[in-house]
Amino acid sequence: MAMTMSQKILAAHAGLDKVEAGQLIYADVDLVVGNDITSPVAIHEFDAAGATGVFDRERIALVLDHFVPNKDIKAAEHCSLCRSFAKRFDITNFYDVGEMGIEHALIPEKGLAAPGELIVGADSHTCTYGALGAFSTGFGSTDMAAVMMTGKSWFKVPAAIKVILKGKPRACVSGKDVILHLIGLIGVEGALYQSLEFFGDGLAHLGMDDRLCIANMAIEAGGKNGIFPVDEVTRAYLADKVQRDYTVYTPDEDAPYVRTVEIDLSKLKPTVAFPHLPSNAHAADERSDIPIDQVVIGSCTNGRISDMEAAYRILKGRHVAKGVRAIIIPATQQVYLEALQRGYIEEFIKAGCVVSTPTCGPCLGGYMGILAEGERCVSTTNRNFVGRMGHTGSEVYLASPMTAAASALTGRITCPSEFVKEAEA
Repeated sequence: MAMTMSQKILAAHAGLDKVEAGQLIYADVDLVVGNDITSPVAIHEFDAAGATGVFDRERIALVLDHFVPNKDIKAAEHCSLCRSFAKRFDITNFYDVGEMGIEHALIPEKGLAAPGELIVGADSHTCTYGALGAFSTGFGSTDMAAVMMTGKSWFKVPAAIKVILKGKPRACVSGKDVILHLIGLIGVEGALYQSLEFFGDGLAHLGMDDRLCIANMAIEAGGKNGIFPVDEVTRAYLADKVQRDYTVYTPDEDAPYVRTVEIDLSKLKPTVAFPHLPSNAHAADERSDIPIDQVVIGSCTNGRISDMEAAYRILKGRHVAKGVRAIIIPATQQVYLEALQRGYIEEFIKAGCVVSTPTCGPCLGGYMGILAEGERCVSTTNRNFVGRMGHTGSEVYLASPMTAAASALTGRITCPSEFVKEAEA
């Protein structure tokens, strides 16, 4: 029986020769991930079950990132519980203030995800690691508790959609534009409980940060996971991060896909998802008459060094528009340090931006950028549901770092194409 990339990884971890869509399996997990919001629930369930030990202290990652540094007493108590659990079981991969970063940027950076691995996490954007050729997906906190005890979890094998990316994108188009365009094409339920598997000659023009961004937002199309084939881009990224052996899986030539979607990258424009769905996608140059109050550049979707560089190219030597609050959040300490060494941070501050320590904060309406009623924000985050970043009467427009930075300069939704041309000149 022919299988997709995702199905082959699941079969191998279930100890089976083959699996098919819809089949229920019980599989070994390589890594389980939790954060300061989801881990406390898992820890309570772990203790309630009477567990006395974890399955493997080196294959659990606890990353305090949503409300860290702690914003209030409740956040402090959640983090305190995570700290005590990590100490009790000597968890190897525990990341706190000073070492932490946004989990889905930190895990690949630390080499904790590799091709062919089965990774789960109590956060919906755990699907990020599919960019490295892993099967990674999010689940609930009670599932996390069970995996921390047993090292296993059950799965329903997903069917798959083949996404063929062809052509070379223009300089002002990034992975964020690709995934927003795709979600606009198929909708927020277009890949419901299915794998999005990416192929095509266009992959050669997408760096690892682009792929991580695209895989990250597979869930916004309803996907169980997103996954990319392992190529030279993947191997170059992993070279100084992953020393352990890993297995590369490729789909069978006659692998079953429920549909095929083709995207010509050369024809894509910078894209913005208007409120209140990631699928409400429009070209950035369609509506330049929408004024904004805030810009956020960061998150597990777009807080990596290439994202900082993209913002820098637009903002250098310029200043944000009067009345616009521009918030930039490097996704990890390493990204922050590299941005500092490259001079990006200085230019951001000169441009009138505020630069934060790594945090998920504003993405989920937590802190560091809450919106009031009637305010609009262009954000490089991944969701723009009603009330996502604050008041239910506010609006969030999802965009790439280049589009967000250009919009910060003009005070309205702006296509970055002209700024990119000036920067290149």
